[in-house]
Order: sequence, then structure tokens, then C-alpha cells
Amino acid sequence: MVRRMAVPQNPAPARLMPGLRRAGAGALLLLLAGSPAGAQDAVGPSLECRVPGSQLYTVATLPASKVALTEKHALRILAVGGSAAPGASASYPVRLESALEHALPQVDVVMEHRGLPGEIASGAAERLRTLVAEADPDLVVWQVGTHDAIARVDPGAFKDALDDAVAWLKSHGIDVVLVDPLYTASVAGDADYNRIVDSVKEVAAKQGIPLVRRFEALRYLASRNEKGESHILGRQFRLNDLGLRCMAEHVALTVAASIGQTPPPAPKATPTAKPAPSDSPG
Repeated sequence: MVRRMAVPQNPAPARLMPGLRRAGAGALLLLLAGSPAGAQDAVGPSLECRVPGSQLYTVATLPASKVALTEKHALRILAVGGSAAPGASASYPVRLESALEHALPQVDVVMEHRGLPGEIASGAAERLRTLVAEADPDLVVWQVGTHDAIARVDPGAFKDALDDAVAWLKSHGIDVVLVDPLYTASVAGDADYNRIVDSVKEVAAKQGIPLVRRFEALRYLASRNEKGESHILGRQFRLNDLGLRCMAEHVALTVAASIGQTPPPAPKATPTAKPAPSDSPG
């Protein structure tokens, strides 16, 4: 049964993403734009989650989201993937909503999270039509590939299902951001797991959409801490509290950077008034 997640009015503590709260989106995007490689230097709103841009994301335009910001109406986001079951992972959409509102001040973010434990891409793709009709999103943020890799789904079939689903969303004027699979040292050398990670990257490149490189970001964070991956991963191959906070910050940073690189929508044409009919004889 798909559960609609209620979002509290004050979903996260004020300490979440302090850098973005102080600087605002304008300063962040100026920082990103200042790098000729698209923010390849280390960027990030908190020290615990800071990852070099080259290992964190690839950016692309988000036209529907840009329209929402330009026209100053609510930015409706549908978060797909992961689990909506009670527990630490259920806090992710709340954290993401708060992170985005700090990254994009003056914008009301409306978040819907629809995740099912263990869901693979083909199953999520089948649900998308219903989810989109219910949530009417401007943007879909899709955590994808982890369960497919664990279930040993054929990488070719996975890639085709993901590609078709993303193409369908784009054909309906909906922006998409993909979040690739989780990282642990136990799967770092697994060829099949890495094929799934590569497939997500290839679909994002083919479809011209932003990608949060979670696999590489978590690998980087694990290598920078004496505790290794245990400081960002909990039990049962899930992110712990810090890992979820980092993922929310990484997604928000990717969305903000991508919107910053999206041209503003073309002005709407003003209808031309028809001339009044003349009383003179023709």
C-alpha cells in the first residue's frame, strides 16, 4: 500500500545546511558559476558532507523547476525510491524539503515521498503514471538502482526501464534528477553492481538530466573518515542519520546548481488586440 507522507510545518532544525541559510542561493550559485568546470572544487554546505563537485554531481537544465521559481509558485517535488517505512530513512524527504528551502529562499517547496522497501526500477516505472497524476510534480527526484543491483537485475533491462521512464516524465514536462546507488566497500569491486551504477550515469547523460553521484560521494566521505563507511551507513545497507543529511544536502545542491544554469523561460506572448471594424464602406 502506498502511503502519503505528511510533512510537518517545521520539518528540520535550523542547523541544517547552515552555509546555504547564511549565504542564500544567490551566493551559492555565484560560487558554482565561478568555477570554469562547473564547481569542480570542493563545495558543500557542511564540513561533514563536503565532496568535490567532480565526485558529487553532474548538472543539467531543469526548465519546469525554473518556471516555478520565475513565476513564484510552489515547487512541487515527488521523491521516488528508498523506503517510506518508519525509521531513519523516513526523515529523508523532510530533510530534503528543508535543504531545498534553504538553498532556494523565497520558494515554497511542496514535497511528496513515495517509496517502497526493495522496489526495483521497473516496478517504480509502472507506478509513475499514477504517482504523477496524484502529485502533479514539477520535479521528480529518483533514488534508483540500489535494490536492482542487490536483486541482480540484468543491467540492460534495468537501463531500458529507467531510460523509458525518464523519457516519459520529460515528455510530460516534468524535470528529473537521478540519485545513483549506495556505496559500501563490500560492493566497490562488484562488476554487476558497478554496471548498475554506470547505467544510471549513462541514462542521465543520454536524457540530459542532473545526476547526484551518491556512489562516488559516499566513497569519498568514507575515505576521509577514520571510521570509514560506518559513520554514514547504518544497518541493512541503509544510510544513518548523517548519511541521510548528506544526501539531502547533495540533492539540494545539485538542484540549486542546475536551476542556476537553466535559462529563464521565454516571456509569454501578449495577445495582439484586433483592430476595430471600420464603418467606412470598403
